[in-house]
Amino acid sequence: MNKNISLKEWQRRAQKVLPGAGFGNFDPSISLKRGLGSRVWDEDNKEYIDFLIGSGPMILGHGNEEVLDAIRAQLSEGLTFFTNNSKGVELAEEICNAVKCAEQIRFVSSGGEADMYAMRLARAHTGRNKILKFEGGYHGMSGDSLMSLAPNKMVNFPLAVPDSAGIPEAVRDDILVAPFNDPQVATEIMNEYSDQIAGVIVEPLQRIIPPIKGFLEHLRAETKRIGALLIFDEIVTGFRLAYGGAQELYGVVPDLCTLGKIIGGGLPLAAIAGEKEIMNHFDKNIVGEDKFTFQIGTLSGNPLAAVAGLKTMEILRRDGAYNKIRENGQFLIDSITKHLKSNNIEFQIVGDPTLFDIIFSETPVINYRDTKKNKAEYSKTFNQIVRENGILKADAKLYTHLALTEEDLQRTDSAFAKAAEGIAATS
Repeated sequence: MNKNISLKEWQRRAQKVLPGAGFGNFDPSISLKRGLGSRVWDEDNKEYIDFLIGSGPMILGHGNEEVLDAIRAQLSEGLTFFTNNSKGVELAEEICNAVKCAEQIRFVSSGGEADMYAMRLARAHTGRNKILKFEGGYHGMSGDSLMSLAPNKMVNFPLAVPDSAGIPEAVRDDILVAPFNDPQVATEIMNEYSDQIAGVIVEPLQRIIPPIKGFLEHLRAETKRIGALLIFDEIVTGFRLAYGGAQELYGVVPDLCTLGKIIGGGLPLAAIAGEKEIMNHFDKNIVGEDKFTFQIGTLSGNPLAAVAGLKTMEILRRDGAYNKIRENGQFLIDSITKHLKSNNIEFQIVGDPTLFDIIFSETPVINYRDTKKNKAEYSKTFNQIVRENGILKADAKLYTHLALTEEDLQRTDSAFAKAAEGIAATS
């Protein structure tokens, strides 16, 4: 078996067969082999407290026994069928019960797929082509989505900047870009292209940046005014910010939303959800050939992911679950604040107790361009020191979750203290 192969050897092997020696997701110097509860271990058996949690889906932590039992029970019944199955239907019912905009859903395998289909639905429903998105917003890896995700060149709005080679120039023509949290610019763009905009897609909490008061409500009113659809990308926020996602927390209901990560319980699963009239475009018998939106997927709604998602959601419905996640997050926010302030370091905590990070800047952060004012060397030092002290987090976000213990929180507090001292020593 592979248990005695070192991390260095796995890195060497990865270098031969993987571009950039990795999967494209995370620092390839990290290779994990095991997770349990709040902890993960790398190939050299170094232990970390996990705040990456698979980039969000493991909100219960790793190896939750109830979820594993549900998966084990399904394993003997079948992994996937390419047909309807009862577990997928049950999961669809629960999502429709939980999410305000969801009268019907359609399953896919990834969040990027869901966002792609949501934009396609908006175009099919309205007969228009243009999509308005917000600079810095992440909506997967499609050509439409990879516009102004992380531009280094700051151009005038609404011009889109491609973030990848291989995207045809024609794709840019149908994407409009606005600054997040700027209702005036959004309205100006919608006025100019009012009869061409099919939909406005937005992360309600954009890459940890919360909406300012009234911004989402403004988008809701303006999209209705011009006859465009409002799409909430809730791949990250769904079942994280609250059981009903951002729609519940912020009190704004879109026409469509996309869901992923948590609904699969750690297995690949995502969904498009929305009003029945819009979702009807997936049914040729109702809308006819011209309005039909073609969608299939080999693993869409597979029962294995469905049972994992159902059990995860059941646990999240229990009394106190979200209070606990938020309490954990608030402890960490307070810890970071205490240690950075005591070392006279300028910073902003940006996000929500369930998902946040630090921007080392004096400027309040309300949009993507504000994040570019971050002192990157401070972030690099902070992340490096906490990782050396057994804390695993993404470079630009920290996910809180239910598996964290008091010991985890205290160890993390100690790591944050060392990171703050490390920044102070180099500044």
